[in-house]
Amino acid sequence: WVALVAHGDPGCSRPPSLTPADFNYGADEYDAEGNEEPKALPEGSETMPYIDESPTMSPQLSARGQESGDGVSPTPTDGLGTGGERDAGKGLEMRKLVLSGFLASEEIYINQLEALLLPMKPLKATATTSQPVLTLQQIETIFYKIQDIYEIHKEFYDSLCPKVQQWDSNVTMGHLFQKLASQLGVYKAFVDNYKIALETAEKCSQSNYQFQKISEELKVKGPKDSKESHTSVTMEALLYKPIDRVTRSTLVLHDLLKHTPADHPDYPLLQDALRISQNFLSSINEDIDPRRTAVTTPKGETRQLVKDGFLVELSEGSRKLRHVFLFTDVLLCAKLKKAAVGKHQQYDCKWYVPLADLVFPSPEESEHCPQVHVIPDHELEDMKMKISTIKSEMQKEKANKGQSRAIERLKKKMFENEFWLLLNSPAIPFRIHNRNGKSYLFLLSSDYERSEWREAIQRLQKKDLQAFVLSSVELQVLTGSCFKLRTVHNIPVTSNKDDDESPGLYGFLHVIVHSAKGFKQSANLYCTLEVDSFGYFVSKAKTRVFRDTTEPQWNEEFEIELEGSQSLRILCYEKCYDKTKLNKDNNEIVDKIMGKGQIQLDPQAVQTKNWHMDVIEMNGIKVEFSMKFTSRDMSLKRTPSKKQTGVFGVKISVVTKRERSKVPYIVRQCVEEVEKRGIEEVGIYRISGVATDIQALKAVFDANNKDILVMLSDMDINAIAGTLKLYFRELPEPLLTDRLYPAFMEGIALSDPAAKENCMMHLLRSLPDPNLITFLFLLEHLKRVAEKEPINKMSLHNLATVFGPTLLRPSEGESKAHLTLASDIWSHDVMAQVQVLLYYLQHPPISFTELKRNTLYFSTDV
Repeated sequence: WVALVAHGDPGCSRPPSLTPADFNYGADEYDAEGNEEPKALPEGSETMPYIDESPTMSPQLSARGQESGDGVSPTPTDGLGTGGERDAGKGLEMRKLVLSGFLASEEIYINQLEALLLPMKPLKATATTSQPVLTLQQIETIFYKIQDIYEIHKEFYDSLCPKVQQWDSNVTMGHLFQKLASQLGVYKAFVDNYKIALETAEKCSQSNYQFQKISEELKVKGPKDSKESHTSVTMEALLYKPIDRVTRSTLVLHDLLKHTPADHPDYPLLQDALRISQNFLSSINEDIDPRRTAVTTPKGETRQLVKDGFLVELSEGSRKLRHVFLFTDVLLCAKLKKAAVGKHQQYDCKWYVPLADLVFPSPEESEHCPQVHVIPDHELEDMKMKISTIKSEMQKEKANKGQSRAIERLKKKMFENEFWLLLNSPAIPFRIHNRNGKSYLFLLSSDYERSEWREAIQRLQKKDLQAFVLSSVELQVLTGSCFKLRTVHNIPVTSNKDDDESPGLYGFLHVIVHSAKGFKQSANLYCTLEVDSFGYFVSKAKTRVFRDTTEPQWNEEFEIELEGSQSLRILCYEKCYDKTKLNKDNNEIVDKIMGKGQIQLDPQAVQTKNWHMDVIEMNGIKVEFSMKFTSRDMSLKRTPSKKQTGVFGVKISVVTKRERSKVPYIVRQCVEEVEKRGIEEVGIYRISGVATDIQALKAVFDANNKDILVMLSDMDINAIAGTLKLYFRELPEPLLTDRLYPAFMEGIALSDPAAKENCMMHLLRSLPDPNLITFLFLLEHLKRVAEKEPINKMSLHNLATVFGPTLLRPSEGESKAHLTLASDIWSHDVMAQVQVLLYYLQHPPISFTELKRNTLYFSTDV
């Protein structure tokens, strides 16, 4: 750290965690990060006048320096001080370190102000000639108060520098900081004028080529000890520096106080300076906040940023991640440019559509586009498992105080995998058309998101909007403003989250959708439920359609699997039965969204044993629902039934013996019904059936009621599929038995195909007959379901993902050892369980008699 300070390197002068916008402290032109292209966006490159007022961390002890090219890693504060905080000598040493760092960045700041003032004199000189570059009024506006600020800081630097250089324990400098704070009125005047100064500079650049050249490359001197003689910076970037600086000084005051003994003469003076600075920051933030989202249109009107976010665009047949910006009068699609060393990062505009020209083609109008290549579900599931595995490896590394290099490597791998998932999982088409030409197609993962964008655009289109064409300069200014104005900074992957952010919930959320009120006229209504998973939202359940009503009463219960989820969304639709309204992108009839709403899943509130009733209000419609959460380890328990008369929770051998059957009646009936009318159902076995229907079927099978067949023929097919899954899930031990479970896990891990075949077939032979016959019966059924994959979208891999854990997961006593982290359960074991079932599903047909005939050739020990 000392080496970095000696170089005057403010790469280590950024606070690691600041609230609103995580700014650059010190000068980004000399940033230690400049040695390589930034990987992800440092939010530090924000250039909006929004000031952080929470000085919580020591700026120059930030971990940022670890990224610097010279490999010197800064020592965290506690390494230098906190342990021996009571030791006054240590505290004073810390004061010196804090001040040296601040002094180095103060020197750079003064050089930046000097660079800004440099063109002012020649500009003033030409203002009174016959060919002025700028008028005196424009010069006054652009350079307002810069001279005063420069003088204040030059005096402060000249007074502080000798004190730090001839350091001894009696040095006092609180009065210098107090004086600096008392002059903040000049900054207030600067901030009030900041917006006009920027706009004036932008307008002058557009209208005057000479000024444009000057303002694009101002030369800033390098620090005394640095090798660089100067760096080129834009005027806009330099005009932002004073806004940035107040926060910087406030943070330093905070740190100085922390390392100044309370009985030191500086202590009350520093306290006073900090109080003044913090009050100043609070007052300024109140004034500035509304300006954060505004940029001026060429006509001088205010163009607000209304919404922005990352969307996947289908462009030239491939998926591209774009940052889309919706302004009051235009939709702009951009991508982040790779920034050259020392330059600000910027967006590159791919296309824009004035809202006056933007139309959403109705599904039947949209021209037929090339088929969207949809990634098979099993590839997405595989990737989720990979990510979960990396997550648990990272947690183990952290728990074992592993090397930061290993953790960084895992983080990088996780980011790559999550980015792939983000790009490849969306499949819901969202088309935008410019009435003067081109169409654009985005793919979204959630209907909720699609309707949010559509509604935001339609709201703006109600205003009287004019069509326009942006000149290249106007487009450049608009695209340039995107970086300052954006509200979404990071792509939504978990590797971008801080460690202390909530990891979300893993387990099962039980939701009952009761009813809805507030419809103006009767309609055919249904709801869907979405939860977030791996950074994006997915649809998980759908109620039945309640026909021709203004007050639908669904009262349907769903069990939704959560994978690190933090929010639940409910969407209410009106069902459309008009076959002409087909969407050419995905051949689905488009239903109308009547309302939508979202709630946070608060772990404390949800994790109770009781149902928690709630209401979501959505544009005048109220949907009533209840929910409760079961953590994964609770929901994975196999609980044997207390009464042995039924079939659920009863050993399979007991049931087949009682029924005098080879395969339990419940399995045969459910399979028959699914093959009769559910084999072409999209997502059969994946989409959850209504829980109340499943419970009703369970009760009927347990009671061996003679009305079973009538009930089955009337019941929704997803409920029947759910009942079959529940039967296998509730067996007191898995169908493939606890005894053989470890051997299945070892067998599937063998790499030699012949050895694997030998072992896997031998294991089947070792199963009790009822288990084996039932397993082979189910296997053939699942293969028949997969044959219809083009229609039902259920591949062998999908089916293995659904049934693998259900047929193999050990019972409670066995699985205790396997459960550590919630997300762990979702990785190694589950992956292996899926692989075992997939092995048998992909295997040529296996017959019971053939298997048994071959028993003679093998040993019987497992």
